[in-house]
Amino acid sequence: MPEGHTIHRLAQDYAAAFAGSAPRVTSPQGKFASAAALLTGTELTGTEAHGKHLFLGFAGARWVHIHLGLFGKVAFGPAPAPPPTDTVRLRLAHDTAHVDLRGPATCALITPPEKQAIHDRLGPDPLRDGADPDAAYRRVSRSRTTIAALLMDQKVIAGVGNVYRAEVLFRHRIDPYRPGKDITPAEWHAIWADLVALMREGVRNNRIDTVRPEHTPQAMGRPPRKDDHGGEVYVYRRANLPCHVCGGEIRTADLAARNLFWCPTCQRP
Repeated sequence: MPEGHTIHRLAQDYAAAFAGSAPRVTSPQGKFASAAALLTGTELTGTEAHGKHLFLGFAGARWVHIHLGLFGKVAFGPAPAPPPTDTVRLRLAHDTAHVDLRGPATCALITPPEKQAIHDRLGPDPLRDGADPDAAYRRVSRSRTTIAALLMDQKVIAGVGNVYRAEVLFRHRIDPYRPGKDITPAEWHAIWADLVALMREGVRNNRIDTVRPEHTPQAMGRPPRKDDHGGEVYVYRRANLPCHVCGGEIRTADLAARNLFWCPTCQRP
């Protein structure tokens, strides 16, 4: 599932291609056809992201709510748009560009109150202006749940996925199994600040890189990581490989139905 930086990047890309225009809106698949008919020829006034939720705003206070889920894909291209396949849930197109949405978990036309209800159930997003890290910490500090699970709970902090969860805990040498109530305010604010910086870089580069300069392939004389997810990381999907810092073996385990990765030497209990 895409992490929050990808959704914020998509919000920027939709805005760059279509904001201020009145695109043709269609649903070749048919599942969004009635809503598309209401929106076509209506100005796209803005875009927004909160965690893993994308919102496209149209004139008349109409919002399209998109959640990619596990299988959703977005593809931009130039005009003229090719004939769509019947897997395209939502297409926006005008004289210079088009964008296709396939396989989302959610693609729905919603009202402003419905949109606000989605925001209300999400935790603060490190990439949103004005996000309050203390609101997240109040929930973390009262919980006996592991910090690794709390970082993946979108009601606690929105947008963090499996990669950022594993990497930020490694970068701060925090045992992923430590209960949230044992995370100090200083540790939490350091985690939050690091997530803000890392995720902003992810938006800029459209990939996740978490290693510090001294641990890059060039600095260490090692080959670059080869992975479909791209990016240089410390522990994510590196089970049984040597840690870039201590040389010990990276471990993996199941936690809350997701694979957890950590270095037991660098992240001692």
